[in-house]
Amino acid sequence: MKEILIVCGIIIVAFILVLVFNAIKSKVKAPKLSQRPQHKTEKEQEEYALKLAEMIKCKTVSVDGSFDDTEFKKLRKVMEELFPLIHKNTEKMIFSDDCWVYKLKGKDESRNIMIMSHHDVVEATGEWLHPGFCGEIFDGNLWGRGTIDTKTPLFAEFSALEELLEEGFIPQCNVYIASSHNEEIGGDGIPEALKYFKENNISFETVLDEGGAIISPPLPMIKSNCAMMAVHEKGRYTLNCYAKDGGGHKGLAANKNTPVARMSAFITEVNTKNIFITRLHPQVKAMFTHLAPYTPFVMRLLFSNLWCFGGLLKTVMPKINAQAGSMVGTTCTFNDISMNKEEKHCYSRAFIRCVDDKDLEKDLLEIKKSADKYGVELVPAENNEYFKPADLNHKAFAYTKKIISQVFPDVIPAPYILPAGTDARHLCEICDCVIRFAPIEMNDEQFASVHSENEHISLESIANSVVFYKEYLKNYK
Repeated sequence: MKEILIVCGIIIVAFILVLVFNAIKSKVKAPKLSQRPQHKTEKEQEEYALKLAEMIKCKTVSVDGSFDDTEFKKLRKVMEELFPLIHKNTEKMIFSDDCWVYKLKGKDESRNIMIMSHHDVVEATGEWLHPGFCGEIFDGNLWGRGTIDTKTPLFAEFSALEELLEEGFIPQCNVYIASSHNEEIGGDGIPEALKYFKENNISFETVLDEGGAIISPPLPMIKSNCAMMAVHEKGRYTLNCYAKDGGGHKGLAANKNTPVARMSAFITEVNTKNIFITRLHPQVKAMFTHLAPYTPFVMRLLFSNLWCFGGLLKTVMPKINAQAGSMVGTTCTFNDISMNKEEKHCYSRAFIRCVDDKDLEKDLLEIKKSADKYGVELVPAENNEYFKPADLNHKAFAYTKKIISQVFPDVIPAPYILPAGTDARHLCEICDCVIRFAPIEMNDEQFASVHSENEHISLESIANSVVFYKEYLKNYK
């Protein structure tokens, strides 16, 4: 008995030592944060902002089902005036109505990289402190629709390349800049460009789009801002759901057997039961691994030993907030329910977002079980999509982190899974390392202004974005 207790004690001590060792190693190996230098003077920051303001004043609002070229034409003219060397030295292609793709030839024309954004915006409705398309500078910020989403990254990409061309820059490989006119409505701009790339056997080593940014710490125990790089975005799957008159389980009471009652019961069951597979996906594990060194010891102990505490984190994440919870598995949202009295059926639509396509196959079987229980017919929509995640071992992922730390040495780079959608998702089939990160810095108020009132960005953030893209392009080997 004594020997057994000794052995158990040794095992427990060894277990604790392993946990502590991993936590210490995590901190020791992590890059040290340092103070950020002022990359540009206040005068230079204002000069950038005044140029960007001309782009903001163009009301390039995308409208589903129609395209009015008036404001988009104004923006094209502004771009030609602001960036003459790019328009002189690159090949420009237009896809759909106004999706731009610029190509600058590199020393090795067999290799390609792409930086991209989009130049369409949503309407500037609501009450604004400054008019939605004013492009005004006030209190150290540039105000107007598109300053965050996403004319600032687009301006910074073009400014960086324009300045490099002024210096006689020739890239190591072909550099593409792409910008669509209908990203906000899930349009055909980049999909049309994709067709061209595939027809011409063009693939990319890496694609850098919007989707992540430098934001306030995602966890309260972290003191520094974080550069969140989306290395995966959730797939999209839509189910049309029908509850017809007279269907349903024979055992259901009559007053619960109406189409509306059965559809409501089905929706309630899907929303309240834990029917979906949850797991810490590789991208989420990588997020915790990157954040771990900058957390207090107890949290670092958890994050550095996911082999032991992964199950706990998987359970806790949905309770932190909805976005955190969405990263551990499939989510399903029902936005409407209606009754067709003529055809005597109740209709709803299930919007499903999945992290893993193999898990989705099993999750759909679970949804079907609930649907069958309540006599609900499920019909998949035709526009279902899934996109492969970025290869976290790809050299471009490490390179992007390196440039972030070089330009923003005071922030923590970390990968994550994006619950929303970007144009870059279409390029996953011709690129193994699609990263969604725009080097703009946002506080919580600015983050909340996306697709809302009072969108604005600091002049310093505009200038630093130019610095980032310039370093990114100049040093890519």
